[in-house]
Amino acid sequence: MAYSPALVGISKPREIERAQPFLAWPGWAHLRYAALLSLANTVWFVLVYGGMDSLTARRSFRIPVHFPAELAIPFVPAMTLFYMSIYLLFWMAPFVLRTRREFRALVITMAAAIFCGGIGFLLFPADLAFAPPREEELGIWAGMFHLADKLNLTYNLLPSLHVAFAVICVAIFSARFPVAGKVLLWFWAAMVAASTVLIHQHHLLDVATGWLLALVCVKSIFGRFASVSKSS
Repeated sequence: MAYSPALVGISKPREIERAQPFLAWPGWAHLRYAALLSLANTVWFVLVYGGMDSLTARRSFRIPVHFPAELAIPFVPAMTLFYMSIYLLFWMAPFVLRTRREFRALVITMAAAIFCGGIGFLLFPADLAFAPPREEELGIWAGMFHLADKLNLTYNLLPSLHVAFAVICVAIFSARFPVAGKVLLWFWAAMVAASTVLIHQHHLLDVATGWLLALVCVKSIFGRFASVSKSS
């Protein structure tokens, strides 16, 4: 399936859209624009994500967000590679979404997911039920795992914004790929989602709500903002 004009409100003929490469150099001006918007969204993320984590640390109230059976899920340190691969999706964004309109719509979609995630963290303060892994379990993945663990903070569990961000990117990017590419991208999203549980950073409800949040945000926000102005 080719790039979907309906997703972003563009009415170019389908044969022209098929000629568009998935990845291409967007120009320095676009990269500067993307960097500024990304920086602004990063600040928003730090304020919401870091703020909610700090607030939960000061609250004694907790809501369990795991099923008892989940505690038997094995710890697979190699899945840290998929967990950290989300940053490659972020770096790809300006090379896939090569108009300001589309990239801006992506950032707005992510900002909305962050806002909704913040509400979730406020309403469902939770502790991770998995025990911390032993150092000898980490092997060659120790450095990468500790970095991922530090970035993940402590209390923000439901919904998983890690999953939400991966699914938002894949849902938007996959509209520009043929069927084989779509399968590859959605497999990537699935592995990112699985990694959050297999390296014991999230629970199944976190993953499910993060995935659902992403789909709702893409459907209700991205298309609307991507088609607002066809001249930018």
